[in-house]
Amino acid sequence: MRILLFKLTIVQAFVLYQSGGLMNKIAFFFLLMFSIHISLFVPLHAEETEIIRLELSGGSILVGYILSQDSTYIEFQTISNLKVSISREIIIKQEVIRARVVEGEIWKSDPNQSRLFFAPTGRALKRGRGYFSVYEIFFPFLAVGITDWLAISGGLSLLPGAESQLLYLAPKITPVQQEKFALSGGILYIKFPEELDAAGIFYGVGTYGNESASITLGMGFIFGEGEIADKPVFTLGAELRSSRSIAFITENWLIPDSDVQVVSAGLRFFGENLAADFGLIGFPGADIGGFPFLPWIGFSYNFGK
Repeated sequence: MRILLFKLTIVQAFVLYQSGGLMNKIAFFFLLMFSIHISLFVPLHAEETEIIRLELSGGSILVGYILSQDSTYIEFQTISNLKVSISREIIIKQEVIRARVVEGEIWKSDPNQSRLFFAPTGRALKRGRGYFSVYEIFFPFLAVGITDWLAISGGLSLLPGAESQLLYLAPKITPVQQEKFALSGGILYIKFPEELDAAGIFYGVGTYGNESASITLGMGFIFGEGEIADKPVFTLGAELRSSRSIAFITENWLIPDSDVQVVSAGLRFFGENLAADFGLIGFPGADIGGFPFLPWIGFSYNFGK
């Protein structure tokens, strides 16, 4: 995975660089930075074994693996390789936690792995889980997993001074869910103020990889004013964990028959329930003076189990 990501980003970076222009060279540095992260920071070993959290009477908490068990005792091995025999009578709570062991450390899952900055990944938002997010301050978004393969999301913009706001809905289904690959499809529907027609995009998106590193490729057709575009828009994105609570993210939109494309890169900081995204968006091919980036800011609170 690391070699594949490295080759992909290096090739894309130098294509942009050789095409000339300030914004293309900015995109080159975005992707070059990502390739450096790939070559240096992708964990070399991540155990996939199910991780268990035990809460014991007296307040003790153990995290590790169940080696064997019967109706009376659990043979348990902690992350630090301490083996203990625990009576079921003193176990108050036992649960599976969403985490991985990376070189002896517990890395909890990114709570927002069903999306990049804004574009969806191929991964599902599982039943009973959800998040409330705010993009660029003015665009709140609520998403809920109805089943393990169906999620519904949407929101209403909060643009200051506007007489009417944007309404957006985004159902998503995930029919393919494998260990390292997930495939989803969905619709982003946007209802503009009354004088404008509704618009949106039909899309399909696939994600390959694990929680340490992954690639996302999507394709969609824009619709509006009763018509559907003849040519698709492509999304190319990637995620790369560089520590227990930080991931590097890039999200890029390839628009057909357009001199202007959209590239972005930034970081996601996250805990068990909260996440914050900070990035820069560039527009290769656009004639932009002054500061050539649009800052991206997103916050989210994740809920459910």
